[in-house]
Amino acid sequence: MHQIRDNERVPKRNRRRNRTAGPQQKPTGDPLLGATAIAVARDAVVELGEGDVGVHLGVTRTGEHAVIHRFAADVPGYGGWEWVAVVACAPGSERITVNEVALQPGREALRAPDWVPYADRVRPGDLGPGDVMPPRPDDERLVDATELDGTSGPNRPAIPCQHTAKRLTRHGLDETLHRWRGSDFGPTSEFARHAALHCGSCAFWVPMPEDVMGSFGVCTNEYAADGRVAHSGYGCGAHSDTPPAETLGQPEGTAFDDESTVEF
Repeated sequence: MHQIRDNERVPKRNRRRNRTAGPQQKPTGDPLLGATAIAVARDAVVELGEGDVGVHLGVTRTGEHAVIHRFAADVPGYGGWEWVAVVACAPGSERITVNEVALQPGREALRAPDWVPYADRVRPGDLGPGDVMPPRPDDERLVDATELDGTSGPNRPAIPCQHTAKRLTRHGLDETLHRWRGSDFGPTSEFARHAALHCGSCAFWVPMPEDVMGSFGVCTNEYAADGRVAHSGYGCGAHSDTPPAETLGQPEGTAFDDESTVEF
């Protein structure tokens, strides 16, 4: 066996074998995430010509071979919105293609509120002078007077001898009474909690028919809940039995003149 001395050169074949001992791993990056993909995405957005394209904000993968690149958008009226470009690359290829370009709202974007059907848009207090608001065809608060035969339960008429083309249903009345109890003139309102006397014993409170309206009435005190429907358990400081305030200081006396002459 040939022994190699310290100063003897290693044969070339040995050095070549040492250099290629293992398979070489060529580093490869995802072409969809690189600078080329960002440039392609930006060019696609710029080509639209609908607003300035700002800095690259990030990338989101949507699949194995497709990603979304996001760019800041400087478009009047669209603060916080972002340009997005969907780019893809076929398996085994590094050629970048653009699938879609769009302007989408970002997290801080100003957006229009969710669409609400017209029938659900009207809120209490919206009705103004001259406005017309017919009841909805499926309004559960009403029943046609010609369809009263056989009606029962919540659909039965709530007001006896109501001579109208449509009648208020029990459901409609119960819904109203529930709403009134929770109103500012109900028995649990702040005024009611702090009142020493309540409407049920007040001369200014005119009760409604108890068999229909329960414990509700109308206030006639112009300094209180005048013209409002109030619960008998509601109260305020203007009750008809509110005692007069105590007079401060000494009571004022009555002057008396005995018409006698007084000498000074």
